[in-house]
Amino acid sequence: MLAELITIGNELLSGKTTDTNAAWLGRKLNLLGIKVTRITSVQDTKQDILEILEETSTRSDLIILSGGLGPTSDDVTKPALCEFFNTGLIFSPEIFSHIESLLEKRNCPVNEYNRRQAEVPESAIILFNDEGTAPGLLFKKESRIYISLPGVPFELKTLFEERVVPELKAYFALPFIHSRTVLTQGSFEANLAELLKDFEAELPPDVSISYLPSPGIIKLHLRTTGNDPMLLGKNIDNQILKLQKIIPEYITGFDDDTLEKVIGKILGRGSYTLSVAESCTGGAIASLITSVPGSSGYFKGGIVAYSNEIKRDQLAIDKFLIDKYGAVSKQVVEDMATNVRLLFNSTYSIAISGIAGPSGGTNEKPVGTIWIAVSGMGSLVSSKFRFGDNRQRNIARASATALNMLRKLMLDKGSDVNYN
Repeated sequence: MLAELITIGNELLSGKTTDTNAAWLGRKLNLLGIKVTRITSVQDTKQDILEILEETSTRSDLIILSGGLGPTSDDVTKPALCEFFNTGLIFSPEIFSHIESLLEKRNCPVNEYNRRQAEVPESAIILFNDEGTAPGLLFKKESRIYISLPGVPFELKTLFEERVVPELKAYFALPFIHSRTVLTQGSFEANLAELLKDFEAELPPDVSISYLPSPGIIKLHLRTTGNDPMLLGKNIDNQILKLQKIIPEYITGFDDDTLEKVIGKILGRGSYTLSVAESCTGGAIASLITSVPGSSGYFKGGIVAYSNEIKRDQLAIDKFLIDKYGAVSKQVVEDMATNVRLLFNSTYSIAISGIAGPSGGTNEKPVGTIWIAVSGMGSLVSSKFRFGDNRQRNIARASATALNMLRKLMLDKGSDVNYN
């Protein structure tokens, strides 16, 4: 089964807005067993929308549009759909009542533009939008389905999950899909591919593997399709067991796990606490930790010791150490880890100091040089890393590496790690 995505908006073509909707929809359709063959962005003009609709009608089973359903003059998707499907607009009292209720909660007056949003194509199936004022629209023409969704990401996602997926499952004979994701940290994509070369060669024909890299993290996505969901699950689980034997030192979690979630589970189960002292990451590690609900139960706090003055005054780092070895050094980062743990009276601590870039590097310590230390339960471990010359990637990689160093230390101390 083939699908195409059409994103509508001048702001997408000008680069003022990043199109995240298409990527999200592509992932969701893939999980349903629907293959996306094209993604096209067009201007907010009726002619452009009509032309792309005409093109897609000759080659795809499912066409999903996003954008252009708002109340302003540049939102022309509904008129284009009316022309394409040879239908007219009718006023929906139910939609209008929802719009009035929604705007009343926001203390916004209802005007004529809002009333226009309650006008819907007569031949469309209405997909009610609980999150916003523009409903989704579904059309059936010959053997194809056309779906138009608002461009606001959180509205589009809710509509797709709650309204669109049931319609697709009812209309199309979709295969069973089983997939799992293995979260890894500490290796590069090419290195993982080399380690898994034989594993990939021995994969069953109906099982595929994809590498999904991001700074500091590589996800391995295993996927299979068939008619027996029990058998599919068993086949994927067998491959997961093989991966755990081949690359155990790199696997940090599965499926929706993140390093910060895994660490939170370990800390919570052991009634342990954590503190951080950050320099080059500027609070990124603390932000990751506190993004997990319930983190207040184990995260005591941290210090962003960006300047040497703060390292000396707040973390009691000896000026002699900074002068002799530099702020980016084994000696300083180990003291940061020890002192912040004592200061906050936490079980474990993370400390990090480095040169994120793009400037500040030297021949001895080039941009991307990062020292990380973790402390706790009678142990102090530190390592030096060289990540690269991109500031944001360095911060992301350093944060992920620091969290994984903490995870490994806690496992070495016998802490329980249960991914369920």
